[in-house]
Amino acid sequence: MTFTTLDRGLARRLAGLRPGWAVPLALALAPAALAAQQTGSRIAVLNSRAVLLATPGYAQAESTYTRERDAARQELEKLQASLDSAAADFDQKSVMLSPSARTSRRKELEEQRNRLEQRAAELQNRLAQRERELIEPIHNRMSEVIEGVRSEGNYALILDVNANTGLIVAVDKSLDVTQKVIERIKARP
Repeated sequence: MTFTTLDRGLARRLAGLRPGWAVPLALALAPAALAAQQTGSRIAVLNSRAVLLATPGYAQAESTYTRERDAARQELEKLQASLDSAAADFDQKSVMLSPSARTSRRKELEEQRNRLEQRAAELQNRLAQRERELIEPIHNRMSEVIEGVRSEGNYALILDVNANTGLIVAVDKSLDVTQKVIERIKARP
């Protein structure tokens, strides 16, 4: 998962959405939005992507993750190049090897491939864990600030205009609380 994917994931979490639920959720939210309007409750919108990019620590977390991901990619590329080289060498020399030596060498190549696959899985798991370590505090901070703005502004709903669900096509700019959330996030230690 990349930070771009995280942004989309964050948008879905902040909006309480999952992929593919746009139409059912729109149908479910429509009565709530109508009821909120009729009872005088307020609705606001925000751009979670803009908030995320403005959150202190996000750029550093993204940079750290990118650096670690690139190092892992380089390690895997070296391992793959080594395996490819050994396989090419085997292909060239296999006709000169005895059947038992050919079988032995083929087994060594399979073991090398298995080690590569195992290492790739380890790196993928480590990167996923690292990504959670880096982004979770940022997500928590954003969620707290957004909830605070929602509570203080007496908003019944805050919808994400950046969510990849297609729920919001147009919105009155006066309902946008993005800048207020950004200011609060930057003001918090």
